[in-house]
Amino acid sequence: MAGHNWIALLVRSGATVVIFLALASCTFLNDAGAPESGQRSVADSELPANLVWPPPPEKARYRLDAVLVGEQTVSGKGSGSSVLTDFGRLIAGIETGKQKRKDLLRPTSGLTLEDGSVLVVDAGLKAVVRFDFAKKEFAIWDKSGRDRDFKTPIAVVEDGNSGYLVTDSELGRVVRLAKDGKPLGEFGEGALTRPTGLARDPDSGAIFVTDTAHHVVKKFSSSGKLLKTIGGPGTAVGRFNAPTYLSFAGGRLFVSDTLNFRVQSFDRDGASPMTFGKAGVYVGQFTRPKGVAVGGDGRIYVVESQQDYLLVFDPKGQLVLPIEGRGEIGSFYLPGGVWTDAKQNVYVADTLNGRVVVLKELTKLEG
Repeated sequence: MAGHNWIALLVRSGATVVIFLALASCTFLNDAGAPESGQRSVADSELPANLVWPPPPEKARYRLDAVLVGEQTVSGKGSGSSVLTDFGRLIAGIETGKQKRKDLLRPTSGLTLEDGSVLVVDAGLKAVVRFDFAKKEFAIWDKSGRDRDFKTPIAVVEDGNSGYLVTDSELGRVVRLAKDGKPLGEFGEGALTRPTGLARDPDSGAIFVTDTAHHVVKKFSSSGKLLKTIGGPGTAVGRFNAPTYLSFAGGRLFVSDTLNFRVQSFDRDGASPMTFGKAGVYVGQFTRPKGVAVGGDGRIYVVESQQDYLLVFDPKGQLVLPIEGRGEIGSFYLPGGVWTDAKQNVYVADTLNGRVVVLKELTKLEG
């Protein structure tokens, strides 16, 4: 199997990819839940050959590689039913008989680890889910403290010490988890009201947290000490209106400035702001930008949640390609978060479809 990346192997073995979606609202999430999915695994032979973007006859730049939905994803057991039937059941929320396994409900964000495992934050399950493909284990981490559950977890990052950090917008703090998912502590109580997005500077260890309620991003030390507040309410460059998701790449912090209908980026000190995007209903414009991430060649991915698009921009903020489609396999329904890995994979949290969709970058940005 040498020469194959793990995503290809997952698809060939009947695996599925975890999708994380944040619901559009004037805050961060609304009360709508995703259907309880009965999706089976999607085998490589079952994936339609035309699920590439842009579609033929243009040169394909992205391919649908896999879909993660739940416990069945890591079991390696196929369903024997058609993809169309399975996706129909997922979207409609219909499954005959008693559900015998656990599935994602309302994924909001995620993280891919070096060993190929995937962590997915699921606001519907009120938990962080780990897909461990090597061990074929599906774990649900629902504890935010010794005697306390998560309430509305939103985002996750590695903490730089073999553990993880998770924002919980209802608890109003950032929770520390050990490598095995056990809670280790927390920070942000009193300093955060509605923490949503989360990012970490791997060089300095600084942790950035979006406080959507106060229209700011707060910078903490690795120990959880508040260092700085970035932004504040307003429309000027460097100010925010209900910011949500964050990403840190190439020494810059990217902020989805949701209700200012744009993406802003800052240096690691929260200075030198840059911005792109504007409000509008045309492709490439924003109505509810949510997830943001940086991929190969510095391309910037932004989830346009309300219009069900994944938009691909070049490093200067110029639109390269929209990836979309409602009601079809490979499409999105109120997607939320997006993240990337070092193997040119792009993960979209497809919240109301209750899944995570994995796309493969097939070409260079200018290719």
